[in-house]
Amino acid sequence: MSTIARWKRGPLAPFDWADLSLFPMLTPSIRIENYLEGDQYVIKAELPGIDPAKDVRITFAGGELRLEVERKEAVHDKIRSEFHYGSFFRTIPLPAGAIEKTIAARYVDGILEITAKVAEPTPVAKEIPVKVENGRKS
Repeated sequence: MSTIARWKRGPLAPFDWADLSLFPMLTPSIRIENYLEGDQYVIKAELPGIDPAKDVRITFAGGELRLEVERKEAVHDKIRSEFHYGSFFRTIPLPAGAIEKTIAARYVDGILEITAKVAEPTPVAKEIPVKVENGRKS
């Protein structure tokens, strides 16, 4: 059997090495799926154990949704307690033609669902006239 050695704090190591995150991209984040269903763009985010009225903020700017979540969760049993908490955010670009006033969100069974109606973008083509000037100065 082997045991895992753990570096301890000391004069040469003023912090516990186990406190360092060697893989910051593996820290908790908001997992989503997004897809187009007919004329609706659908975003689903896994957010179990939160109070959506207090802990979720959704904003729209520049064609993107910003989803911000603050998780406050504690697990207690007879011997120990454990906290799971933190602030997370995710920016989700909406497709061209998404209509801002149709963006809606609902929370059911730990899943936050955001929808937005998407209209077929109308191509706007405008011809630019070329101004011809004489290169000689009089």
